[in-house]
Amino acid sequence: MAMANVPEATDGGFKVRAQRLGGYLAAMVMPNIGAFIAWGLITALFIPTGWLPDKQFAVLVDPMINILLPVLIGYTGGRMVHGQRGAVVGAIATVGVVVGSGIPMFLGAMVMGPLAAYVVKRVDEFTGRVTPSGFEMLVDNFTAGIVGAAGALFGIWGVGPVVRHATAAAGTGVEWLINHHLLPLASVLIEPAKVLFLNNAVNHGVLGPLGVAEASGHGKSILFMLESNPGPGFGVLLAYLLFGPRALRPSTPAAMIIQFLGGIHEIYFPYVLMKPRLILATIAGGAAGITIFMVTGVGLIATPAPGSIFAFIAETPRGDWIGVLAGVIVSGAVSFLVASLLLGFGAFAESRPAARHAGQEHLVVER
Repeated sequence: MAMANVPEATDGGFKVRAQRLGGYLAAMVMPNIGAFIAWGLITALFIPTGWLPDKQFAVLVDPMINILLPVLIGYTGGRMVHGQRGAVVGAIATVGVVVGSGIPMFLGAMVMGPLAAYVVKRVDEFTGRVTPSGFEMLVDNFTAGIVGAAGALFGIWGVGPVVRHATAAAGTGVEWLINHHLLPLASVLIEPAKVLFLNNAVNHGVLGPLGVAEASGHGKSILFMLESNPGPGFGVLLAYLLFGPRALRPSTPAAMIIQFLGGIHEIYFPYVLMKPRLILATIAGGAAGITIFMVTGVGLIATPAPGSIFAFIAETPRGDWIGVLAGVIVSGAVSFLVASLLLGFGAFAESRPAARHAGQEHLVVER
C-alpha cells in the first residue's frame, strides 16, 4: 500500500526507512528515464565504437551524462521537496556539484537537489511571516537566488569532493580484492559503485590500467570483464520485464536493447535505484560470472567499450569464446533469478495509487 506516514520505531522500522529512501531515490530518477534512454541511444550510436560513429553527434554524450542528467535529477528532487521554487534552487545547487567533477555526479545531485530545496523552504516559511505586503516577489526572487548560489558554492566545496573521495575509495577497495585474489568478491564493491554511476571511474581508472599490465604479459586479462559484463544488468531488466511494476514494463525492452546490445549499462541503474534491494541480484550475478571466467581461464585482450555483448565477443581471443559466453549467460541467469525472487515473482506488481504530499506526486513505496 502507499505509505504517506511511515510508522516510527517498529520491528520493521529499518526496512520501512530503507524502502522510503529507495522510493525517494526512484522518484528523483524515474521521471527522467526518457532522458536516460535518449542519452543511451546517442551514446550507443555515435561514439567512436558505436554503430554509426559520428564526431559531430558524439559531442552530445559527455555534456548530457555529466551536466544534463544530474541537473534534471537535482531539479526533480528539489520539486519533490518544495514545488517549482525548490526545483529551480535544486537545479542551481546541482550545477555546483557537476562543474569540474569529471565524473557523472548523480549521487551529488540526489543530495544537493533536495537539500537546497529544503533550505529555501525553511527560508520561505520565515520570510513569509516578516515580509511587508507588496515586497513578496522581490524577497522571493532574492532568497531563491541567494540559497541557490550558496548551494552551488557548497556543492563545489563540500559535496563534490566527498563524492570524488568515495569514488577513489571504491577503486582502492577493488584493487585490494584483486591483489588478494578475491576476484568474485570484487562484485560487492563494483556493482554498488556502478549503480551510483561510478562505473567509468572504477573500470577505466582502476581495472583498465591493471588489465593492460596483465594483458601485456599474458595476451589477455580477466580484469577487463569485471565491470563491463552485460549479464547482471540484463538479468535485472529481464526480471523487471516479467515481474516488475506494471507501469515500468513498457520501458524495459528498450532499456534491455540499449544495455545488452548497445553496452550502455547506465540505462539499468535507475531500475535498481527504484528498488535498492536489487543490488543483491547484480552482486550475485557479477560474482557468478567472475567465477565462471576464473574456472574457464578466459580473458579479454582489451577493455570492451562500451560493454555490449558484441564488444565482448570482438575482444575475446581465439579459443575463449565458450568461457566468455558462459560467464555472461550464467551471470545474467543468476541475476535474473535473484531479482525475480526479490520482486516476489510479480506478487508486488499490481498498480497502487500514488501517495501525494504538498501537491507533489511520489512513487509508491511498498511494505
